[in-house]
Amino acid sequence: MEGTNTTQQPEEKKRRGGIIPWILFALSLGGNAFLFFKFSEEQKRVNEQIEIVKTVYVERDNVKNDLMKLKDEYATLQTNDATLQADIEAKKLQIEELLKDAEKHKGDAYYISKLKKETETLRLIMQGYVRTIDSLNTLNQKLIVEKNEITGELNKEKTKTSQLDKDKQDLQATINKGSILTCFSITATGINLKSGGKKQVPTSKAKRSDLIKVSFSLGENKIARSGSKDVYVRIITPDGKEMAKSYDDNYKFIFNNSAGYYAGKTNINYNNAEIGVTTTCEGNSPLLPGKYMIEITSDGAVIGQTTLTLD
Repeated sequence: MEGTNTTQQPEEKKRRGGIIPWILFALSLGGNAFLFFKFSEEQKRVNEQIEIVKTVYVERDNVKNDLMKLKDEYATLQTNDATLQADIEAKKLQIEELLKDAEKHKGDAYYISKLKKETETLRLIMQGYVRTIDSLNTLNQKLIVEKNEITGELNKEKTKTSQLDKDKQDLQATINKGSILTCFSITATGINLKSGGKKQVPTSKAKRSDLIKVSFSLGENKIARSGSKDVYVRIITPDGKEMAKSYDDNYKFIFNNSAGYYAGKTNINYNNAEIGVTTTCEGNSPLLPGKYMIEITSDGAVIGQTTLTLD
């Protein structure tokens, strides 16, 4: 029995020594397999992460492209509505900020997703702006048409009114012209005063003439204004001056829209019938030899003319 145990011990040791390397090999093989598995899992996770990053970058680029297109589309929006245009300008600035954010957060999937939603919202808002602007333009076109129609009608009425005013003015001019008195049988004579002015002697000599007497007739006119009238006699002397007793406002009068000085004035009571008038005309200096130009004026119009030559 003792001999048998001694023989078995080396064999058992030999058998155990052969098993241990296999166990170690198995353990090593298992560890390597585990490490390979973990490496594969990590590599797979890294690859998935890379794909996710690539996808985020692609989404970021898409969002940027959409924002750039949206920016161009907003740039085309123009309206005369100040409030609406202010809103559009604010949205343009918002797009600029979103573009900056897209670049700043290019690897952030959550933020890029948020930007995408904001871009879609801005596009919907822009579409609303387009519809509103189209409606305003349509309304403006309608208002322009209505305005043009109203302006056309007003112009027609203005033309009618202008024509009526012109007709009225023409009629008034005709009446005024028709109401002007006629003057005829005009005579002018140099007068020499004798006997202290009590006696008037006609003369053709300038040096003997103290004044000029002008006689004329005013014709019948049924549409002329009746009543008290001043009739003026204006005389231009041979040296081209206006003959007047004094050159102050007392001898100034209006004729043919001009102002001048009169040599003689007579107030008459005109009753629309023919009437004879005689006016004595005086100057403030001795009369000169030569031709005197004589005008008769009533109601601001020259109604008669004649000449007188004194030797």
